[in-house]
Amino acid sequence: MPTSPLKPVDTRALFHPLTSGFVPLLRGLAPEDWLKPTIAGTWLVRDVVAHLVDLMFRRLSFHRDAMTPPPPSRPIRSERDFIDFINGLNAEWVGASKRFSPRVLTDLFERAGADLSDWFAALPLDAPALFGVSWAGEMTSEGWFDVGREFVEIWHHQQQVRLAVGAPLLTETRFLRPVIEIAMRALPHTFRDEKREPGCAIVVDVSGPAGGTWTLARTATGWTLEAGEPARIDARAKMTEDTAWRLLLHALPPADAGHAIAVTGDRELAAPLVKARAVIV
Repeated sequence: MPTSPLKPVDTRALFHPLTSGFVPLLRGLAPEDWLKPTIAGTWLVRDVVAHLVDLMFRRLSFHRDAMTPPPPSRPIRSERDFIDFINGLNAEWVGASKRFSPRVLTDLFERAGADLSDWFAALPLDAPALFGVSWAGEMTSEGWFDVGREFVEIWHHQQQVRLAVGAPLLTETRFLRPVIEIAMRALPHTFRDEKREPGCAIVVDVSGPAGGTWTLARTATGWTLEAGEPARIDARAKMTEDTAWRLLLHALPPADAGHAIAVTGDRELAAPLVKARAVIV
C-alpha cells in the first residue's frame, strides 16, 4: 500500500482501564514481590510503582492544576542535561518513597490513576500539549502526542512490574496497538545523524494484531515517518509486535535485537533501529 501521513492516536479513554486494571494486581502481591528486581535498572518493583505515582501526580499538578513546575537547579543546555534532570527528579521521589508501605503506594496509585484518567477523558484531543515529546526530538508537540506519551509511559512501567512478578503481560491489542503506533514516532529522531540521499527509505514491518507497516524516509531536511510503504525500498526490517514494544521501550538489549529483527536490503542503513527508544534513558 502507498504511504500516508500518520494520524493522531487517541488514548484518552484507555487510561481508566489501564490504571484501574493494575490495582488488583498490586493488592495481590506478596511482600517479597515488592522487593523483586525489574528491568528498570536498579529499581525494584516498589520503586517502579512509586515512580508511577510520582509521574501521575506531577502531571495532575502541572497540567490539570496549572502549577508552574519548579525550575531545574542548573541550566538545561543539551539533551544530556535534560535527561540528567529528569533522572534526578525520578530518583529523588523514589528515594523518599522508601518510607511508604506497599499498601500506601497502592492506595496512592489508585487515587492518582483515577484522577488522571478523569482529567484526560475530559481533555479535548486538540488541547495544547503540556510538554514536548523529547524522545521524538520535539520541543513542542501536539496535545494528543503528549497525552499518548504518558499512556506509553504508564503502560511500559506496568509491563516492568508484570515481568518481575510473573504476572500476565498487558498485550491486549487495544493497549498494544496505540503503544506501538506512538512509540514508532521515535524513529526519525533515532536516525537524525544518518546522512543519506533524499528518497532513501526503510520499511518497518511489525507482525501481529497490534502491528503495521511504517516507512522511515530521508528528505532534504531530515527523516520522516509515514504509514505504509513506498515504491522505492532500500531496506526492510521485520519484527513481531512483542519485539517492537520491547525494543522501543528499552526492554530488549541491542545484542538480542539484532537477532530478533530480520533485515533485508541495506543492512547498514537499518542498523540504527536497534538504538530506537521511546523512553528517556
